[in-house]
Amino acid sequence: QEQLVESGGGLVQAGGSLRLSCAASRRIFSEYVMGWFRQAPGKGREFAAAISWSGDRIYYADSVKGRFTISRDNAKNTVYLQMNSLKPEDTAVYYCAAGGYSDYASVDEYDFWGQGTQVTVSS
Repeated sequence: QEQLVESGGGLVQAGGSLRLSCAASRRIFSEYVMGWFRQAPGKGREFAAAISWSGDRIYYADSVKGRFTISRDNAKNTVYLQMNSLKPEDTAVYYCAAGGYSDYASVDEYDFWGQGTQVTVSS
């Protein structure tokens, strides 16, 4: 069974940093675009960042551009999301996903999802 397992969430003050990790099965990691999405309370799931298998294509939502960095370590089958200059509006459950066949920013384009990790940014 294919799995994605996130870790690294937590509580941080505004202006602080966190690094999320997502460990994936080898098959998923070698075949798909890897993405990070987030869902705040009462809101829909929104795109944050995505990275191609080779890492040569990287995409960010405007809301996180310049503050978040997505990267992947193919030897470890792990994708990361480094989050700097965090703001209270970044508070959400963050999900790792695999898919992104054509529209990397669309939830519908991703076949596999992790269970999510909570990120809370206090003001």
